[in-house]
Amino acid sequence: MRQKTKRFAENFARPNVLEPGKEMYERIKGRWREHMFNNSNDLVVELGCGKGEYTVGLGRRFPGSNFIGIDIKGERLWVGSKMAIDEGLENVAFLRTQMLFLEKFFEENEVSEMWLTFPDPRPKARDAKRRLTFPRYLDLYRHALQPEGWFKFKTDNTGLFDYTLELLQSKYPVRNLTYTKDLYRSPMLEEHYGLKTKYETIFSEKGETIKYMKFQF
Repeated sequence: MRQKTKRFAENFARPNVLEPGKEMYERIKGRWREHMFNNSNDLVVELGCGKGEYTVGLGRRFPGSNFIGIDIKGERLWVGSKMAIDEGLENVAFLRTQMLFLEKFFEENEVSEMWLTFPDPRPKARDAKRRLTFPRYLDLYRHALQPEGWFKFKTDNTGLFDYTLELLQSKYPVRNLTYTKDLYRSPMLEEHYGLKTKYETIFSEKGETIKYMKFQF
């Protein structure tokens, strides 16, 4: 508990973490470039970023873009924010909020690209509405994402991937849907830039194939 309290205090003091109680938390919508990054570069968002390995990895690889990792768990964000600070990555930031409140933090068409990496699969039928690829969430992503922006999704979970694929192919309107059920043996492999989350490493080492798709709304 002491360590968690200490980390929460450090998050509040860090300029690359935006969370409740901070001055810009309620006013950052439409102002990310001006107030967080001090540039006019593209915004790329990772949804449910966990400890931020992917967000930091993207920021490291693409210094000409801005990257925002979103998660509700402050202790997880502490890890990613520390990595970014230690590496001097001023193009990486983190937002603490639930995904359902996304519209409070991003203007329409403000984001150029979104990543959803290894979310909780919520396998029980009664939890379908909590899956981060359920239509109510897709509506939020579509609002924030630019018309030509790509949405990219990675998971090891076959059930969640098949659910999402069926939804996009039959019910939810998207364009240019491309996918693979075995990323590491696919021509799409280079699109993940060799970046892996903790869970991707764990499950791929257990022999699970990594599923990946991308599309435009």
